[in-house]
Amino acid sequence: MTTPQHSQPAHRSEHPQATGTSPAITRAFALLSRRWNGLILMALAKGPADFVQIRERVPGISDRMLARCLQELTAIDLVAQDARPGLSSRTRYALSPHGKAFLVPLAILFLWAEDHLPASGSPASDPAGPGH
Repeated sequence: MTTPQHSQPAHRSEHPQATGTSPAITRAFALLSRRWNGLILMALAKGPADFVQIRERVPGISDRMLARCLQELTAIDLVAQDARPGLSSRTRYALSPHGKAFLVPLAILFLWAEDHLPASGSPASDPAGPGH
């Protein structure tokens, strides 16, 4: 009697540890390594917004940086933009279906960070540790 072999889905590669660094995880970390991308996506998780509303939801970001990040996030289809012509023509931004799907791992990362990464300035965040 033989045991059935379970095949892996065709669109997934082998486990990253078996083959080295996964290109998919490398792309995900590259996206998140840019300081503002995760914060902009979280800001848009609250709902569609225009440029000024996003800037208000992401304190500290400059207009130039926000414009650059929105352009990049739109180019990789995490953010969709809706330009409405008219008297008060404003471009509205919202998460695309891909952007909404990205909220799941982003939320998990947020929860992990809350539990495992101390806030800056707290005693546990001192790299020298207590008493050093």
